[in-house]
Amino acid sequence: MTVSRIGMVVHGGRTEAADAARAVRAWCADNDVDCSDIDVWQERGRHSAEEEVEAAGDPDLIVTLGGDGTFLRGARLAAEHDALVLGVDLGRVGFLTEVPARAVCAALDAVREGELTVESRMLLTMRASCQLKVPSGMEELLRYGRGPLLPPPRVRVECETGDEWGVALNVTALNDVVLEKLSRDRQVSVGVYLAGRLLASYSADALLVATPTGSTAYSFAAGGPVVSPRAEALIFTPVAPHMAFNRSVVAAPDEPIALRVLERSGQAAVSIDGQLRGVLNPGDWIGVYAAPRRLRAVRLGPTDFYGRLRERMNLTDAPAAVADGSPAPLWPVKSPPPGDLAHLALPPAPSDE
Repeated sequence: MTVSRIGMVVHGGRTEAADAARAVRAWCADNDVDCSDIDVWQERGRHSAEEEVEAAGDPDLIVTLGGDGTFLRGARLAAEHDALVLGVDLGRVGFLTEVPARAVCAALDAVREGELTVESRMLLTMRASCQLKVPSGMEELLRYGRGPLLPPPRVRVECETGDEWGVALNVTALNDVVLEKLSRDRQVSVGVYLAGRLLASYSADALLVATPTGSTAYSFAAGGPVVSPRAEALIFTPVAPHMAFNRSVVAAPDEPIALRVLERSGQAAVSIDGQLRGVLNPGDWIGVYAAPRRLRAVRLGPTDFYGRLRERMNLTDAPAAVADGSPAPLWPVKSPPPGDLAHLALPPAPSDE
């Protein structure tokens, strides 16, 4: 494919990220490709995704150099202008990033030659009963993230606004939207609605709506299910609920999930992909649903999500399962699948390398 302009989002706190960024700049110089740094930590405060991408000249490929957090920032920018995003893995977990730093130039060669697949990932967007706002002093109080706060989301003026449906916010979340308590000694009380029907009123530390991609993030830590990133679903997970029903609920992508702060609740913070974006008062609500736009992530080979899950989560076999015999072999094997599995979307057999 034609790559005319690359934007880089670099984790400034990692030496290896700076080294990888120099390699990307050198590759761009050798291949006559424009390259711009997208500095998300602006001296005069955080800029919106649209402002950041426009400042970089509207790149058609965004390369993130860091861990999953850096990839989330790059994904927000890519989704804003329908750019491709390539993640270079310099983090600790690396569920989202694609290539190791040592292979970044080879990866760019592959992209230029069209030796890639584009993986479509589901995103979340939201409506709210009011515009989100962050009270003054909140940044110093909570210290969300490692840098200045993102601005509150803008209202999407192209979308109709009505009293019942609230205002449409310019939000794209790859991982999750989280509603959580502000006071340590007081849980939030929230009515949870799925597809317009009341599921239950919760008293909890937090309540979150995740994408399949985000199922291995905060939702997983809260006891939620692991969901294939190829799936289409919204995953609702309560965090430390003060009630007997503490399970996640997996909803269809066309079943919005609404969270309404109840009368006796304290204030609740709204974070989007880990960044605080506003505070709700009793009576306020947000509705989370599948976004019409998708993230287009570059993949250079088959995605071994379940192998990565076993490796990154350090999954071990139950002692009782392997006590009297050999451990389960790695699968899929190199022989062709049997006929009754031929209709399934199996990953390619591993190579000898």
